[in-house]
Amino acid sequence: MSRYHVDRLILRPDDIDPARSPLAEHLDAETYILGAFNPGLTRLPNGNLLAMVRIAEALRDPIRDGKVHAIRWEADDLPAGKVAPRGGGRYRLDAWPLDLVDTADPRKFLLRGGGWRIMALTSLSWLLPVELSPDALEVVAMHYDRAIAPQGSFQCYGVEDARISRVSGKWLMTTCSVSPERHSTTLYTSDNGLDWSFADIVLDHQNKDMLIFEGLIDGHYWAQTRPLGDLYFAYPPGSEWRAGPSINLATSPDARHWKPYPAPGLRPHAATIATARMGGGTPPILTDAGWLTLWHGVEPKEIVGIYRTYWSLLDRRDPSRVLHTEHAPLLEADAELTRPIEHQLYVRDVVFTTGIADGDEQASAPGHYIVASGEADLACRITHIPKAHFRDVSASSP
Repeated sequence: MSRYHVDRLILRPDDIDPARSPLAEHLDAETYILGAFNPGLTRLPNGNLLAMVRIAEALRDPIRDGKVHAIRWEADDLPAGKVAPRGGGRYRLDAWPLDLVDTADPRKFLLRGGGWRIMALTSLSWLLPVELSPDALEVVAMHYDRAIAPQGSFQCYGVEDARISRVSGKWLMTTCSVSPERHSTTLYTSDNGLDWSFADIVLDHQNKDMLIFEGLIDGHYWAQTRPLGDLYFAYPPGSEWRAGPSINLATSPDARHWKPYPAPGLRPHAATIATARMGGGTPPILTDAGWLTLWHGVEPKEIVGIYRTYWSLLDRRDPSRVLHTEHAPLLEADAELTRPIEHQLYVRDVVFTTGIADGDEQASAPGHYIVASGEADLACRITHIPKAHFRDVSASSP
């Protein structure tokens, strides 16, 4: 049972029409919607909310004739580094012999051999703009005609996990673009929050979960980033920090060219394994107490781990100064929410928060933040969290 009065799923895989997918009529194989999840969230000029939903589309029968298949986008005669017009290119299937792969993780398969981990995905993701009511509890429209799908070779395995920020009257959206070339962060821009244009690659390989602060600091854009790697150096014995993936900071004069900030951002604490791995969740928003940021911590368990949502307050002038971090989770996966779609579950213990909006805008949820998450890599979850929770907890901390 959720501790929040409003906490529900508002979009499920069966709500998506595969016939209107960018992949429709491209493949000589049946696909289905594996998940509709991890929604970026922003307020539109008309007062409604826009959820930019990740749609994971997978092959109904990926394994046949002794091979496992993956979906890939490609375009002929497209110069390296260039993008095709929206809707351009085509989708095709790649086949890998089963004796060369490990299919233990339902989200991907690993290629055996080589000196490092090489993987391919069992689905391809694209982004669907879904217009919601001001309180985010009703679907107003699904804008299939504005879907965001691969346009370049650096996105050939999909576009994932949008985060949307509105800064100085313009909407900025970061996404994760997946390809053999790089696993990068890409930027899209919009003048109205609904019609989006590709801007550029802004962070290089394995630097993802990029969240642009919703406001400038001393005339500069700020962002949280989360670079990954296979090697981390140990903190000294007795340190309060645990070595591993952390949430770093970067600044930019134009939201295109980013410089890493020298001081660290949010780091995993040594006292708990619940946040042994961490990454950004919602774009930081400015409150009277500082920048409020929601992020995910991952506790190791089996293949995927347990994903929970946590929060921190950062100094309004220097976001590398962490004013407060709440070590109790703000959100956890809720099996009751997914019970009606239990038959579609392929991972458990995952909540992945990706969007936040002010419920005082449009009096849509007065006194609350509207928080959007992916539940179980399957569905979109909306939670109304009282603003008083953040004020009361941070005020009581030493």
